[in-house]
Amino acid sequence: MNEVKSDPRPIPELDEISNFFWEGARRGLLLVQRCSACLCFQYPPDVVCVSCQCLDLTPTPVSGLGVLYSFAIVDRPFHAGFVEAVPYIVALVELAEQTGLKMLTNLVGASSAALRVGLPVEVTFEDTGRVVLPQFRPSGESS
Repeated sequence: MNEVKSDPRPIPELDEISNFFWEGARRGLLLVQRCSACLCFQYPPDVVCVSCQCLDLTPTPVSGLGVLYSFAIVDRPFHAGFVEAVPYIVALVELAEQTGLKMLTNLVGASSAALRVGLPVEVTFEDTGRVVLPQFRPSGESS
């Protein structure tokens, strides 16, 4: 019988403000908040619209398309849970729905030689067994 090795990476804090985001990811949806007053999207989840301070925010599905805004290649594990993961790419992705709507995430399935600001990317989901993580990969890559 094969033993399933648990993922040693720490998981995000799941709370009542961000729970919709993690539940959406579990269902394969990328959800961000949208303000009912100014219609701005925002990420990360918050209790108030960062643009107009309205309290009426609605979890809204987005396309999961965007561009690589910035990135760093992590080649040293700064936490014991990442020893087996290095090197990995931490990415800032600007989502297609709104200029300035950025998500800090990981870029998977990309060679360091192919990395460039402006690279078209799309969301993909990794089930760690404890939480489903939205990550991004170059557009058109299979999972």
